[in-house]
Amino acid sequence: MHDVLPPAGLAAGHSADSPAEHSRVLGAEEIRRALTRIAHEILESGHGADDLVLLGIPHRGVPLAERLAAQIARAEGDDRPLDQLAGSLDITMYRDDLRHNPTRAPSPTRIPREGIDGRTVVLVDDVLYSGRTIRAALDALGAIGRPAAVRLAVLVDRGHRQLPIRADHVGKNLPTSRSERVHVQLTETDGVDAVDIVRPGAEPGPGTEPAEGTA
Repeated sequence: MHDVLPPAGLAAGHSADSPAEHSRVLGAEEIRRALTRIAHEILESGHGADDLVLLGIPHRGVPLAERLAAQIARAEGDDRPLDQLAGSLDITMYRDDLRHNPTRAPSPTRIPREGIDGRTVVLVDDVLYSGRTIRAALDALGAIGRPAAVRLAVLVDRGHRQLPIRADHVGKNLPTSRSERVHVQLTETDGVDAVDIVRPGAEPGPGTEPAEGTA
């Protein structure tokens, strides 16, 4: 989730106009370690990768799913193309906030050619917040097929759930207030790997965690 970072020469978490509004909580190495741990957890809980499908929720869930798939394939010595292990799941038409945001542009849904029926599907997203995004993802998944099991992997769990949804694999549990925003940036989408907390008063960027009740 992207935001404008401080100019060169200012400490992380500071800007010229509003001090101490940004706090870096994960850098590139911490994100790499978190994804490595999640990949091993997924393998251990599922007894291998044969019947595994990772589906990223656009936008930043997709590159996270692809990174996890690459790590799992390496660990298993699996030489299948990554698009047979990972894909993407668009949830646009299943969101419960469409009446408030009717101009959302759908993203592609890409499912491995073997489908999802009878397989273990791991939904992958960057931030887990209210749970409403995951509820929409479960509805979208049910319209495609009937997996044997569905699990959830997220890079950050910031709490404040509004629905009874829990992640199976979490990179970092990050206590936040409702007024704070979580920004995840990934190399594939933003040119850098980082997770920041932005406190009230900071200008939200295009990668800011959605408003309360939507994620």
